[in-house]
Amino acid sequence: GDLYWFAVKNWYRISALDTLSILVWRNPELSTTVTVRPDGRISVPLVEDVVAAGRTPGDLSRDVEVALGKYIKEPVVTIMVGGFQGVNASQVRIAGEVPRPQSVQYRPDMTMLDLVLQAGGINEFADGNGTVLVRGAEGGKQYSVRLKDLLKRADISANVPVIPGDVVMVPQGNF
Repeated sequence: GDLYWFAVKNWYRISALDTLSILVWRNPELSTTVTVRPDGRISVPLVEDVVAAGRTPGDLSRDVEVALGKYIKEPVVTIMVGGFQGVNASQVRIAGEVPRPQSVQYRPDMTMLDLVLQAGGINEFADGNGTVLVRGAEGGKQYSVRLKDLLKRADISANVPVIPGDVVMVPQGNF
């Protein structure tokens, strides 16, 4: 799963008519799904006419971050290619400030705690209570998760169930 995602992010070349999911950390209003136009460009909130065709998702993420940097402080952008969603349909992904970001095979009754423990907990500088759960099964709807309370205070109400297609993003704290 991990290697597959790495390969897609770093080697897959986006082409016209690909569907891209664009996730902007802590800015759900800027997160969107777009189709690459026949001219190879995309437009996203605050950023118009970015060349996407021929770029890797990782490179395009950096371009969008630079463009958004004029409007928001230190944007963090993740771009996923829609055509690959089916491959990860039975997986749950955790990314951001964790020791081992990864995609894991979904297991019945899996919870946030199961996923976080598999990723090695959260990093020292993580903003655990700023964690976002992006639910692919609900069109990318975002939920806030109090991961720090779960890990440090054993607040079981924060131990939400995860379902196939979920992406958990643990942000960096502001220091």
